[in-house]
This record gives sequence, structure tokens and C-alpha cells, in this order.
Amino acid sequence: MTISTETAYKQAFAQFDELIARMGDNEALQNEARALAEAIQAYEQAHIPFPKPTTLIGMIELKMYERRLKQKDLAQLLNVETSRISELLNGKRRLTLDLAKQLHEKLDIDGNFILEAA
Repeated sequence: MTISTETAYKQAFAQFDELIARMGDNEALQNEARALAEAIQAYEQAHIPFPKPTTLIGMIELKMYERRLKQKDLAQLLNVETSRISELLNGKRRLTLDLAKQLHEKLDIDGNFILEAA
């Protein structure tokens, strides 16, 4: 199933809501709802731009979300203490050059973005 217009997108949402309301344990309706959800998601990815973060903290949080990382996981990945990540994300600690390098290398955050947003 492919959604190619905004009208079809809105109709798909309405149909999805209807399916969810009545599917219960019906496997055929569950499969139909799953296919519809995937088509909705594909349309959104192709036609509805997701705004990029404008702050370094926002970008770090986005990368954490994308990779399903908790603060302690990020701290391990960057080889720093968990408290340091917490302080950075809460604005209590400034970014160091070493940590900026780690963010660029390990989270693929553009170096120019780090410099401009820091």
C-alpha cells in the first residue's frame, strides 16, 4: 500500500483509527492496521520534514532517542561519567574540546554544528 497525497494520508489515518477501535484479537485486522501504519509512516518520512534541533543539547537528545540510549549508555559510549552527561544536558557544564570530538565521532554530530551551537 502506498499513500501519495495528503487527502489519502488523512483518509488512511481515519481508516487506521477505525481498525484500531475494532480489531481486538483479529489477526487479519491487525495485519491490515500494521500495513496501513507502515504506509502512513512512509508518507510522513517522504513528505513531512522533521525539524532538526537548533541547539547542541537538542541534537544530543535526538541522537540518544534515535539510538535508544539512556544517559548512562551515552556516558559509556563517550567514555565519561554519567554525571557529566547529566550536567551537560541540564546546562550546568560547558562542552570541552575532548567531549566535542567524541560527540562528532561517536554520535555523528556535524563538527560545524557543534562549533556553532556550543
